[in-house]
Amino acid sequence: MDLFLNFPLWAALTAIVFAQVIKIPIRFIITREFKPGLAFSTGGMPSSHSAAVTALSTGVGIVDGVSSTTFAVACVFSIIIMFDASGVRRQAGEQAVLLNQLMKDFNHFVEGAKDWNKKEEFEKRKELKELLGHQPIEVFFGGASGIGIAFLLHLLY
Repeated sequence: MDLFLNFPLWAALTAIVFAQVIKIPIRFIITREFKPGLAFSTGGMPSSHSAAVTALSTGVGIVDGVSSTTFAVACVFSIIIMFDASGVRRQAGEQAVLLNQLMKDFNHFVEGAKDWNKKEEFEKRKELKELLGHQPIEVFFGGASGIGIAFLLHLLY
């Protein structure tokens, strides 16, 4: 039952849920597209990875103190995750865009020579997921929301 009393864990989980769910109205306001599936996808504004790790670090800081070793570990962990979200994963998404365009161009070329539409689905290639990482602003707002959620939950906890 101690698991239910673990404030940093609940702060992180709440931040993930918040960041994932808030993507839906943000997308709707910006593009007028209602996409509830965004709650279960990677990428987008805000970064749920950043929200989770900053809420975790903030929760650890609140519970154990900012001078604790646990807080130091959580902070370094957060920095690495946020760097990866805006760096490596973002670059992988940009490469996926290019590869998908190359596949479309190639398939267009092949259609002229073969009956591409008559092939079975398993013979066709699926597109790569392009929305993998985050823009730096998405990481920033994910981190800011994680910190805010941890402090808000601490007041309610």
